[in-house]
Amino acid sequence: PIHALACLGLWDSFYKRVFPHVMAKVAPVYNQKVYKQKQELFSSLRRFAGPSGRLRLLEIGTGTGTNFQFYPAGCRLTCTDPNPNFRTFLLKNLLQNQHLQLERLVVASGEDLHQVADGSMDVVVCTLVLCSVSSTRRVLEEVLRVLRQGGAFYFLEHVAAEHCSWTYLWQQVCDPFWKYFGDGCCLSRETQEELEKTNFSELNLRHFHVPPCWIPTSPHIIGYAVK
Repeated sequence: PIHALACLGLWDSFYKRVFPHVMAKVAPVYNQKVYKQKQELFSSLRRFAGPSGRLRLLEIGTGTGTNFQFYPAGCRLTCTDPNPNFRTFLLKNLLQNQHLQLERLVVASGEDLHQVADGSMDVVVCTLVLCSVSSTRRVLEEVLRVLRQGGAFYFLEHVAAEHCSWTYLWQQVCDPFWKYFGDGCCLSRETQEELEKTNFSELNLRHFHVPPCWIPTSPHIIGYAVK
């Protein structure tokens, strides 16, 4: 039935209204599982602040704003998300993180950030987003465009498992229907390969698993890349 609704163009509009409510419940649980990893990852954000000492940060696919608590005080924040229905949850989260300064809230996909000027950002952040975009390559091209020289791209993404593993087989089995409940999420995306092909001057990346290890979203990559 869901596939039929999708073919008729009815599922997407319905789920885009429901998905923010789902993420408002799920995201805090996920944040607890990866709290240490996020804390360690974002602890180095300040080193990429511009000459003024203020950090200009763009987050792609901000969603409900679950990363806000990890950003440094005084951070000048530009939030983007293609789904306008996240706005209420995002603004609520901002009220709980008043150490941040929201500069812009833009409804846009990661593949098309034309509203953000070239070289205007010190840092771009993307967590659990590259799995659901239509083109990872185009998103990374936009990341490079909006970053200043020497700026950094921070990422945390679930990715394809080792191809010889049972987890990868499980990902292949689940993929056809997973996208309907994950807002287009692909379980077996080879995000590391796209990062390696992108023209970053430096790539720092490591693998880890989010428990329980048998779930198809367990394999993750985390790190940052410098323009």
